[in-house]
Amino acid sequence: MRQPKLLDYLLLILLALIWASAFFNIKIATYSFGPITIAFLRVFFGAIPVLLLCYYKKIKIEAFSKDWYWFAMIGFINLVAPFFLIAYGVQSVQSNLAAILMSTTPLSSTVLGHFYTKNEKFNFIKTIGILIGFSGILYLFSDNILINENNFFSAILILLGSTCYVIGGVLTLKISKKKNENVTGSILVWAVLILIPIVSIVEQPWNVSPRLDSTISVIYLGLVSTGIAWLLRFRILVNNGLIFQSQVSYLIPIFGTILSYIFLKELITFKVLISLIAVSVGIYFVRKADNKISKIRLD
Repeated sequence: MRQPKLLDYLLLILLALIWASAFFNIKIATYSFGPITIAFLRVFFGAIPVLLLCYYKKIKIEAFSKDWYWFAMIGFINLVAPFFLIAYGVQSVQSNLAAILMSTTPLSSTVLGHFYTKNEKFNFIKTIGILIGFSGILYLFSDNILINENNFFSAILILLGSTCYVIGGVLTLKISKKKNENVTGSILVWAVLILIPIVSIVEQPWNVSPRLDSTISVIYLGLVSTGIAWLLRFRILVNNGLIFQSQVSYLIPIFGTILSYIFLKELITFKVLISLIAVSVGIYFVRKADNKISKIRLD
């Protein structure tokens, strides 16, 4: 892996902005579309740039190969379920809260990795990071101004969505020897196939007369926040490695909170700021521990 240059840092910031921008766009999309429709349109439009790249680079899509059940399972857990849960939750929760809640993914993956992998065990620094990060989330739930009895369940669903990403990541290790583009293209294909009958029966989006801003947002969510973002992630991974790319975790909740205020004028309370700081510090400690372990292995 090469040493990061200015362009690499700019691409990392761009990736963080794209992923962070998804949250306020999900909120706008909910003005016209149901959560299943949003999930379907995200994977449908997200598949387009990924499949085009695979076609251009002559990368075989193995969605219907002997490993089809892994692609189908990961497509459901890593795309269908979280996209639906986040969209459902954001209907009644501010998008900046969703950005903070979803930023717990690195913390949850550390907990899950301890129990289901051999090389990701807890150490003192990781434990401190996990405790600080999740303490921030617990503190956020005490904000009665933004989270109350009317939307408490929605906030829990968003947290469940972040857990789905973690479980999907662990399952992806089962097919880790395959090309990233092939894996992403294959799980997107299965996510589309899974959602077609569900969205047709439950929400029937062809009967909707959507607002223009909702339409633009849902297309953006698919093409940019899902498709192009994953391709950008591939580029950063190939050039700079996982440790560098993982730094995007620090930026997403910060950018998500800022963007939600700029575009939606969402309220930022004192407890939101404290929670944001706690989660960021928690992620920092976890990443710092991972970096130390990686350096030891390389030495």
